Amino acid sequence: MFHADEMIANSACSGHKDQHPHTILYNILSRRDSDRLNGKRNSYFVVHNCLCKQRKVCLKDPKATCQVAAGVLIKSVCFMRSLPCFNQLPPGDQSSLLRHGWVPLFLLGLAQERTVFEVTDAPNSSILRRILLRPGLSEKEADQPTLAGVHRLRACLRQLRDLDLSPKEYAYLRGAVLFNPVVHGLSATWCIEGLQQEAQRALQEVVGLLHPDDAGRFRHILLVASATQNPGSEPLVQISHPL
Repeated sequence: MFHADEMIANSACSGHKDQHPHTILYNILSRRDSDRLNGKRNSYFVVHNCLCKQRKVCLKDPKATCQVAAGVLIKSVCFMRSLPCFNQLPPGDQSSLLRHGWVPLFLLGLAQERTVFEVTDAPNSSILRRILLRPGLSEKEADQPTLAGVHRLRACLRQLRDLDLSPKEYAYLRGAVLFNPVVHGLSATWCIEGLQQEAQRALQEVVGLLHPDDAGRFRHILLVASATQNPGSEPLVQISHPL
């Protein structure tokens, strides 16, 4: 069985197919070494050397996109704060779970709301300029998301939407994601682990009732959800906190 991160990586750089492999500049920048690859195409090499990783982008309509995303983010935080079992945890554990969980919970919210965002090339972000001026890149330019990061984020959202989760499934999945006992520095790990197991059991029961003929659905949901833990936060930060 393939891990969810592998599935996302394989679809992350779809923009690579749109490149022109015979242009001189493309061949120089992509540095495709046919001798080293012994004439064989290696998908891992293609993904990780795709020009999308160098191409800086920004939101096409930051104001409208960020207004929608802000609403999703507020709902995610309100969900956490509304859980009595969360509020009964030590304050330090609450803060740790919030810091660790806001990205996956935000992703679940974006997927449930079917939020769509468009990006465009960041000003003065041509690949040639970045090569020539790399030593002088500003901190703001360095922190801008890349097209590869956006592809990865969109692939993650697409997989979540394709699950076609019901509101109850989303709710219990949020609980399973929020109560993560592996977060570093927790003092009530045993309690948080129990809360996660309880949320997973509730999710499994709902999945069984709604999809009795799909024995693998519960496991597939957890597999896809695991990819939300590390999708790359740069695009999400720009969506929720534009500068």
